[in-house]
Amino acid sequence: MTATLSFRLYLLLLLSLTCPTMAPNNKYSILLPTYNEVENLPIIIWLLVKHMNSSGHPYEIIIIDDGSPDGTLEAAEQLQRIYGKEKIVLRPREKKLGLGTAYIHGVKHATGNFVIIMDADLSHHPKFIKEMIEKQKSNDYDVVTGTRYVGTGGVYGWDFRRKLISRGANLLTQILLRPAVSDLTGSFRLYKKDVLESLTNSCISKGYVFQMEMIIRARQKNYTIGEVPISFVDRVYGESKLGGSEIVQFVRGLVYLFATT
Repeated sequence: MTATLSFRLYLLLLLSLTCPTMAPNNKYSILLPTYNEVENLPIIIWLLVKHMNSSGHPYEIIIIDDGSPDGTLEAAEQLQRIYGKEKIVLRPREKKLGLGTAYIHGVKHATGNFVIIMDADLSHHPKFIKEMIEKQKSNDYDVVTGTRYVGTGGVYGWDFRRKLISRGANLLTQILLRPAVSDLTGSFRLYKKDVLESLTNSCISKGYVFQMEMIIRARQKNYTIGEVPISFVDRVYGESKLGGSEIVQFVRGLVYLFATT
């Protein structure tokens, strides 16, 4: 072996010892179910693109519109032309089939190894995604959920009655289900994709109770859960989807989970 070749091999060995191994860059699939969000959609997409681009992580935004009659899908198509098909993925459905089934539908098309679920009505600010990603990395959590009830978390824009109902519902779930999570009904979360697939396959609820059951099933399966304080802001445009039927669903779901878990 020549001296020159020996020196080159020495340099390669030295570089392999001193240069850190680059971890694979995770990709994040953001699931955005929509129904009559034509006014909010352009704003939330702009915010998502801004914050995800600054994060440096590969991502895609999957819009799952449930046959909105207000032109939400047409707005999504225009946004796709602006930002590109790689960033904005459209997976619409013909009619309103429920929040839980929207996530199940969306995750089938997700190409990221992490999935973020959030509302499209500007209640969830994308700026918290960076904190959720950092939290997940800190302890390799299977799930990271946003919480309104710990630390700097809070709710803004609700009247006293609605805050009281929300607090009361959360307190009731804590007493009956003991989930060891401060905000069981929140819908701003980050999942490992395989964990989300496992949970959606084991969940029975398909409506608003879906979020609550996902955390309970995660605890049953011994998945690790981290929490990040978030600010929840009441919608500015459009009408809330929460009505009497959803409240009845919540009560029935709570009784069901209490009896079966």
